Amino acid sequence: MTDKRERKPFTGRHAAMILIAFFGVVISVNMVMASFALSTFGGTVVDNSYVASQHYNKWLARADAQDRLGWDKSIAVDEGRHVRLTVRKDGAPVEGLRVDATLRHPLGRAPARAMRFDAVDDGALRSVEALPAGRWQLDLSVHRGGDEARYRVDLK
Repeated sequence: MTDKRERKPFTGRHAAMILIAFFGVVISVNMVMASFALSTFGGTVVDNSYVASQHYNKWLARADAQDRLGWDKSIAVDEGRHVRLTVRKDGAPVEGLRVDATLRHPLGRAPARAMRFDAVDDGALRSVEALPAGRWQLDLSVHRGGDEARYRVDLK
C-alpha cells in the first residue's frame, strides 16, 4: 500500500506570493539602510571640492607649522560639563594663550555657538559656559603671539 500524496499545482497565486515576499524584503532592507544613512551622515565635508583642492598646499603648510610648535593638547569635559583645555610644551603648560572656539552639533540640529574660555590655576583653560547634553563638535583655534594651532574634537 502506497500512500502517495498528490502535489498541488504551482499557480499564479504562488508566483505572486513569492514576488511580493521577495520585493517586500528588498524594500524593507533598503528603507532600514536609508534610515541608518540619513541618521548618521552629518553633511558635506566641503561645499566645493575643487575650491578646497586649491587650498590644499596651504593647509599642509599650516599643519607642518602646527606640528613644529610641539604643543600637546588635552581636552576633557569635567563633572560640571565645562570643557577643560590644557596645552603643554615639553611637559610645561603654555602660558598666554588666546582661544577662539566654536561649538557645533554634528548633525546641525542646533545652531553653532561660540565658547569662551578663562584661565584656571593649573595653567589650563576652562569654558565659561557648560557643554549642553548630547554629542558636540568643538573647533578650537589656539593662539599665542604669531603661533596658531587648530583642533577639532568630538565631545559627549
